[in-house]
Amino acid sequence: MSLLVQVSHHSRLFFQPYAYNIMNNITIHYSFSSHKCSEEFNLQLDAETLEPIANGDDPEPLPVWAKLDYEQCPNCPLTAETHPYCPLTANIASTVVRFENVTSYDEVQLEVTTSERRYSQETTFQRGIGSLAGLLMATSGCPHTLFLRPMARFHLPLATEEETIYRATSAYLLSQYFKSREGDEPDFTLNNLHALYKNLQTVNTAITRRLRGASETDSTINGVILLSIYAKNMPLVIEDSLEEIHYLFSHAPNDARGECCSLSVIELNGLACIHQ
Repeated sequence: MSLLVQVSHHSRLFFQPYAYNIMNNITIHYSFSSHKCSEEFNLQLDAETLEPIANGDDPEPLPVWAKLDYEQCPNCPLTAETHPYCPLTANIASTVVRFENVTSYDEVQLEVTTSERRYSQETTFQRGIGSLAGLLMATSGCPHTLFLRPMARFHLPLATEEETIYRATSAYLLSQYFKSREGDEPDFTLNNLHALYKNLQTVNTAITRRLRGASETDSTINGVILLSIYAKNMPLVIEDSLEEIHYLFSHAPNDARGECCSLSVIELNGLACIHQ
């Protein structure tokens, strides 16, 4: 299956401050099309906080299985008094009920559109739903998925396991760089990332139990299970010193000493080339 990525003709790959983005919301549109169903999801995020923005319609009542104390995660720090509903489940509840007539391996044409580009691929419902669920979970406000929220800004639909490993570790190390800059103790050894993914694995297992009581078909459940597999594998990858992607850096220079130089960007046929 090939993945088509179309870059918007409005895009310009210049290195500019991101301040202008904060003036606009981030919109990510998912479109599922098959002979069994066609569904559209339009997710809007606050450009600064990356929190979901309500569409203005009256929200549908949440189901019983979205209550916090229904199959509550054993590592959940929230209480029913302050959070009657699980924030993660509340964020994916409307998605679950819209895929009752499909099964995991039914084929679907998936299109994901952002302001920068459009992705199009023929895939299975479980992969497409898993991709959407990953985005909804990262932006839900669940305490155990907050560390994933920055990746929502650069959402990559249908990411492979290797891509997920690369993006997750890169985002985490960047967050540690900012911690260091602010005077806090950074974790450049990824020790805490291991713990974060252990907690995420527990969350995915509990969410799967919730969905088993809510969904009549397996497509949504298996989409979350795919995410759980990634979460389960991540601590193992970290323990193995990220050997799975080590080869990417085998030719990287060990030392980058030299005089500082200025960088400029030249636009060439819609692409950006960096030269010194």
